Amino acid sequence: MPDQDQRRGFWYGFAAYVTWGLFPVYWPLLRPATATEILALRIVWSLVVISVLMGAMHRWSALRPILRDRRRLRLIAVGAVTIAINWGTYIYGVNSGRVVETSLGYFINPLVLVAMGVLLLGERLRSMQWAALGLATIAVIGLTLDYGHPPWIALTLAFSFGTYGLMKKRAAVGAREGLAIETALLTPFALGWLIWLQADGQGVFGHAGPLNAVLLAGTGLVTTIPLLLFGGAATRVSMTTIGMLQYIAPVMQFVLGVVVFGEHMSTARWLGFGLVWLALAFFTGESLLHRRRRLDAVELVEPAGV
Repeated sequence: MPDQDQRRGFWYGFAAYVTWGLFPVYWPLLRPATATEILALRIVWSLVVISVLMGAMHRWSALRPILRDRRRLRLIAVGAVTIAINWGTYIYGVNSGRVVETSLGYFINPLVLVAMGVLLLGERLRSMQWAALGLATIAVIGLTLDYGHPPWIALTLAFSFGTYGLMKKRAAVGAREGLAIETALLTPFALGWLIWLQADGQGVFGHAGPLNAVLLAGTGLVTTIPLLLFGGAATRVSMTTIGMLQYIAPVMQFVLGVVVFGEHMSTARWLGFGLVWLALAFFTGESLLHRRRRLDAVELVEPAGV
C-alpha cells in the first residue's frame, strides 16, 4: 500500500479516536435531557444520518445479502443490543460525573477482549498476556475496595463493547452496513420511548430551545463521523497501528475527568489505574514482540526471490 495512503489512514484513525476522546465534553451540553432520552435520540438520528450516507454512496444493495442471512442478522441483533447498552452506560457515566470511570472501561477493554477469547473461543494465552490479565484483575479488585463496590460503569462498558466487537467479527459486516442495520433494529424501541416521554411531559427534545434541539439531533453526526473515519483507517493501516491509536480516547477521557471536570482521585485509585496501565504496557509490548517474531519467521522460510 502506498505510503501516502497509509499516512491518510493514520490520520483518519487519529481523528476518529480524538473525536471519541472528546465525547465527555459533548454529552453534558445535552442537559437537561436524561441519558435514556439522549440514547434514544442518538439511535434515531444515527439512522437518519447513515441512511442519507448509504443513499448518497449507493450502498443500499450491499444490505441485501446480509438481510437474507439469518445467522448474521442474529449476530447483528445481539451486537445492536450490546452497543445500545454501551452507549447508554457511557452517556450516563459522563453526565453523572464519572468520566474517569468511563475511561477505565476503555483502558481495560483490550484485556477484556483477550479474556473473552479464552473463555468463549478457547484461545490460548502466552505468559505475558496472563501477567497482564492478572494485573488488571488485581487493579479491579483494588478499585472495588476503594469505590466500595465494583466499578460497574467501567466493567459494563468494557464487556458490552467487547461483546459488540465479537458479534461484529463473526457477522463480518462493514461499518456502514452494520450501523444501518443496528440502528434500524433499535429505532422502533427508541421511537417508542421518545413518544412515551413526550406524552408524559418528560421529553426535553424540542422544549429546551433551538440550540439544545440542534445538539441533540447532532448525536447522529457525532456517532457516524468517527465511525466512518475509523472504517477508512482500518482498511489502510495495520491492526498494530489501530491497536496503538485506540489508547488515545481513554487517555483523553481520563485527562478531561481529572483536569477539566475535577474528579477526585484517591491514592488507591491512582494505584489501580497504574496497575491497569502497567498491564496494558505488558500486553502491548508482548503483542508487538510476538508480531515481530512472526514476521521474522516468515522471512526466514520464504524462498529466495519471493
